[in-house]
Amino acid sequence: VSIQCGNMFRAVFRLSATGARSLTRSRPCYSAPLASRCYSHGKVETDEEFDSRWVTYFSKPDLDAWELRKGMNTLIGYDLVPEPKILDSALRACRRLNDLASAIRILEAVKDKAGPHKDIYPYLIQELKPTLTELGISTPEELGIDKL
Repeated sequence: VSIQCGNMFRAVFRLSATGARSLTRSRPCYSAPLASRCYSHGKVETDEEFDSRWVTYFSKPDLDAWELRKGMNTLIGYDLVPEPKILDSALRACRRLNDLASAIRILEAVKDKAGPHKDIYPYLIQELKPTLTELGISTPEELGIDKL
């Protein structure tokens, strides 16, 4: 009895293994469709609206040092180099707060953000030169701290 049971078990196992393999081969392999959802139902912000929003943010008369740093961290976190008019507004906020260190950090962050595109940072400095002169802010290069 035990031999018949053992042979029967092997036969069932062999059939089930073969059957399982044939089942997996007979059905085409479909991957689950990727879910694509649009989570934002609002309108897309244009470049001009984006710039205006950040200029307005940094132009707030009651902006404090924490809000300045928070705004710059958020802005630098985006996949872009800020426009000169946004940086102008941020540098003027630094002047209102008498925060020279933040102004220099902004310039350093923008230089770092420009990355391998060596023509972006000189362009920004050229555009910001009148503001830097008016506010009495030196660039990291003028201070010699870019070589550290």
